[in-house]
Amino acid sequence: MTISVSPYISKVYDAAIARNPGEPEFHQALGEVLESIAPVVAQHPEYAEAGILERLVEPERQVMFRVPWVDDAGRVRVNRGYRVQFNSALGPYKGGLRFHPSVNLSIIKFLGFEQTFKNALTGQGIGGGKGGSDFNPHGTSDGELMRFCQSFMIELTRHIGQYTDVPAGDIGVGTREIGYLFGQYRRLMNRHESGVLTGKGLGWGGANVRTEATGYGVVFFLQEMLAKRGETLEGRTAIVSGSGNVATYAIAKLQQLGAKAITVSDSSGYIVDQAGIDLELLKQVKEVERLRISAYADRRPGAHFVASGRVWEVPGQLAIPAATQNELGSDDAAALIRNGVVAVAEGANMPSTPDAVELLQQAGVLFAPGKAANAGGVAMSALEMSQNAARERWGFEESEARLSGIMSDLHAAAYDASEKYGHPGDYVIGANAAGFVRVAEAMLAQGLI
Repeated sequence: MTISVSPYISKVYDAAIARNPGEPEFHQALGEVLESIAPVVAQHPEYAEAGILERLVEPERQVMFRVPWVDDAGRVRVNRGYRVQFNSALGPYKGGLRFHPSVNLSIIKFLGFEQTFKNALTGQGIGGGKGGSDFNPHGTSDGELMRFCQSFMIELTRHIGQYTDVPAGDIGVGTREIGYLFGQYRRLMNRHESGVLTGKGLGWGGANVRTEATGYGVVFFLQEMLAKRGETLEGRTAIVSGSGNVATYAIAKLQQLGAKAITVSDSSGYIVDQAGIDLELLKQVKEVERLRISAYADRRPGAHFVASGRVWEVPGQLAIPAATQNELGSDDAAALIRNGVVAVAEGANMPSTPDAVELLQQAGVLFAPGKAANAGGVAMSALEMSQNAARERWGFEESEARLSGIMSDLHAAAYDASEKYGHPGDYVIGANAAGFVRVAEAMLAQGLI
């Protein structure tokens, strides 16, 4: 990937690529952000003078470690663990842990870089970081999962703390995994530091709406974008990819607000259910029985499973890519446009390729990048940290109201920034610009950090 903006930004990008070879996901994230903040840098020469960009593209700390564990057959297994602490100008590092075979340093760095701006947008006083392992939790027993989590935490403990770095869950890491990680942290540190991890169970320091927050937040942001055009979600049909936490609760909130999601997917294919996705059946199949999505179609009259093709070929007015990075390409964007899509909101991190984003925006489709649209999860994590620190617990309605308010403020910040820097309604530029300015100003104020 090459970028062509100002000589200064191009120089920063080229130097970062040379320093980080063989990391395509990180390169993509760098290019997309640096291109979009060019209007900001042009108006703020002090950022270049202070070397803000040169510092921003370099993580403050990168940790990579061995994770040995024993499976149920007594065999020793070895995985690789990561924690990249990208930027702490606004607060302790904050970002999830991902357990998936695809995890590598490039993916963790791209996620941590994006997390820095996403967290800044929330206004919650948190920095950016990310971590995880190439461990595959699918098909493991509870005992194997616990032993892996305990081994992973033995090393991670040295690098985290409620005022240093606060991990949460991500793909492959839910409440069960957070429980095993938190239990091991307590054993090693000999204290109950509830604010060190978020995504905890409600009975031991967790927060209401944390499970739902990312999916709900995507829909709240989508609602705000449409409202800016004088439109609503009512009566719209939505195409949703994925079938995990984000997809499930995005579908739930869409239904509550009068829209209808008709698709879900996993790595084996996708479901089309024109009557609207049955959430209880989806949760039974994916969360309780942990089966492939095809089992949904087997039990749901009128629904059908498609093992080949792309979920984006299904007609709908709204689209929420909520599975994984780069799942929506230019051909997919073209299909969505042909089928009349009016708004796309990213539930996953960087699920749309740059070419796809460009096509959607050129066609006048509202487009919400992940760092804005899916910031609800980390926003609620920060609220969980607040509750832990104050030893409080808020009810579901109060928590959801706070989340809705944060997403509304976040939308306003992104939209206002898009206007200020000459691209009204471009949420990619607006979100990156608003988040970047908050981080850059903090770095300027704190000296050479």
